[in-house]
Amino acid sequence: MIPGGTATIVALASGRPPAAIAIIRISGPRAHAAVAALARQRLPPPRRAAVRRLVDPRDGSILDDAMVLLFAGPASPTGEDVAELHLHGGIAVVAGVLAALTALPGLRAAEPGEFTRRSFANGRIDLAQVEGLADLVAAETAAQRQQALALAGGALSQVATAWRERCLELLAEAEASLDFAEDEADVAARLALATRERLWALSRELAEILADSGRAARLRDGLTIVVSGPPNVGKSSLINALSRRDMAIVSPVPGTTRDVIEVPLDLDGIAAVLIDTAGLRDTEDPLEAEGIRRARARMASADLLLLLDDGIAAPAAALPIEAEPMVWRVTTKSDLGSVAPAGSRHLSSRTGDGLAALRAALADWAQNVVRPQMPALLSHERHRQAFSDAAAALGDAAVTEDAVLRAESLRQAAQCFGRIAGNVGVEDVLDRIFSRFCIGK
Repeated sequence: MIPGGTATIVALASGRPPAAIAIIRISGPRAHAAVAALARQRLPPPRRAAVRRLVDPRDGSILDDAMVLLFAGPASPTGEDVAELHLHGGIAVVAGVLAALTALPGLRAAEPGEFTRRSFANGRIDLAQVEGLADLVAAETAAQRQQALALAGGALSQVATAWRERCLELLAEAEASLDFAEDEADVAARLALATRERLWALSRELAEILADSGRAARLRDGLTIVVSGPPNVGKSSLINALSRRDMAIVSPVPGTTRDVIEVPLDLDGIAAVLIDTAGLRDTEDPLEAEGIRRARARMASADLLLLLDDGIAAPAAALPIEAEPMVWRVTTKSDLGSVAPAGSRHLSSRTGDGLAALRAALADWAQNVVRPQMPALLSHERHRQAFSDAAAALGDAAVTEDAVLRAESLRQAAQCFGRIAGNVGVEDVLDRIFSRFCIGK
C-alpha cells in the first residue's frame, strides 16, 4: 500500500540549490489545484508548457516567474495528476515555493522514493524497472549506466515474462494430461514424455542465464582489484597513482596500512574498486595482524590480485587460499633501479613510468571480464534468487513421474518469474527497494 496514498505530495526533483534551474514535482489529486492556487492565472492544458508568475497565497508575495507543466493521470509518470514547476534555482526561491505548496490543504512533503512507488502501485512501471531506475541514479560509469537503462527499460521484465509464459504453456499441457490419465493412458504418457523433454531443454537454457549472473553483478557492483605485497613496496603509492587521488597514506614506516582501504576506479567506463591492504609479513602487533588477516580474506575474493614487489623487500608470502584469483605480478620503484623478473610488470608510481601501460592493461582485462557490449541480466540478488528458485522448480518438474506434482512445480516456476516484475510475493522487499531512492524521485 502507498504511504498516505490519498495525499498530494511535493518535492524538489532536481539537485540541491543554488543552480541555474530547479524543478519541483507535485503528484496527487490536488496537484493541478495547487499550481492554480499559486499561479492565479489560467493554467496551460496538459503537456504544454507555459510561463506563469507564482504568488504565495498566504501573503500575496511574488515567489518566481516559472515554467508550468501539467500531466493528467493516469497518463502521467506516477499514474496520478502531476505538475512540474521549473524555477530559477536559487535557495530562497526553492524554499519559498516549497513552503507555499506544503502550506496548502492536502499537500505534504514526499518521502524518499514515493513518486516512483506510486508509479509502481499504479502500474506505470514494474518492480524490476524500479530497481533499474535506482541503479541509474547510482550509476558512476558508462557500463553501469547502460545496464541500468536496460533494466529500467524493461529488458529483464520482458525476459521474465517470456519465461513465465513458457511455464504456463507447459502447465496447461501438464494439466491436460491429467484429463487423459485414466481413460487414455497412452495419450497421457506421450504428453508427459514431450513435456519432460521440453523441461530439460528449458532447464539447460536457464542454467546458462544463471551462469552469466556473475558478470551482471560485476557490471553493477564493480570489479574488485586487490593490491597486495610486503610492507613498503609501494602499494598505497600505486593506489594513489592509479586513482589519481591522494586516498591512501604513504609512509616509509612499515605497517602503516592496517585496515582495508577501498578506492573507486573507472576503467574506460567499467566500474572497479581498488583495495589497498596491509603489508604481508610476520608480526607480533595484534592490530597489524588483524589487518593482514583481512588482507588475505579480500585477496581470496578478488577478481584480480596485483602482487607487488620492489626487488628489495622480502618476497610476498604464499597465498593461503584454496583457489587463487587471477594474479598479476608488479615490480615497483623502477626509478630506483629495481629489476623486474620475467613476467612481471615494471613501473614507478613516483615518476609515472609504466603506469599508462598498467592502466590500459587493466581496462582491457575489465572489458574481457564483463563484456559490457553483451546484455547482462540478473544484476540483483533478488533477480538471481527468483531465477534460481524457478530453475529448481523446473528441475523438479522434469524428474517427477507424478503428473500432479509436475503441474505444481510448473506453477511454482511461473510464480518465481512473476516475482521479477513484482506481480507476486514481493511485499517484504518493497520498503527496502524504495528506501534506496532520494526524495523527489
